[in-house]
Amino acid sequence: MAFDRHGSADRVTVILDTNALMMPAQFNVDLFEGLRDLLGAYDALVPAEVVYELRGLSTGRGKDAAAARFGLTVAARCTVLSEMAEDISVDDKVIRTAEMFNGVVVTNDRELRNRLRQRRIPVVVLRSRCKLELIGK
Repeated sequence: MAFDRHGSADRVTVILDTNALMMPAQFNVDLFEGLRDLLGAYDALVPAEVVYELRGLSTGRGKDAAAARFGLTVAARCTVLSEMAEDISVDDKVIRTAEMFNGVVVTNDRELRNRLRQRRIPVVVLRSRCKLELIGK
């Protein structure tokens, strides 16, 4: 069994949605450090559709556009998955990705979080605007 650089043999697959990638700019949190502290070794995946959504949000002005632009730089540090052929919503693609990779989803989107919980998919959320917390595992 091969160990990673943190001495862990078990890596967790983490899927990041759009608002998870915007969290560092909006709430001044270190997403990657927080995930490492919470989960240990992990692989961060971003569906291509999430990147497209960030690109759309990044055009324009305001705090959300700036957060989306910063989210694109955060996404560049992750593995971006290829686009799915199906014409379904970005949230559905995040759910499908989590099911395919048996992963944990990082989101603060209440509707998506509830849908993930119904399917018993673990979710990482931001609590008190400063700390990541795992729910459902």
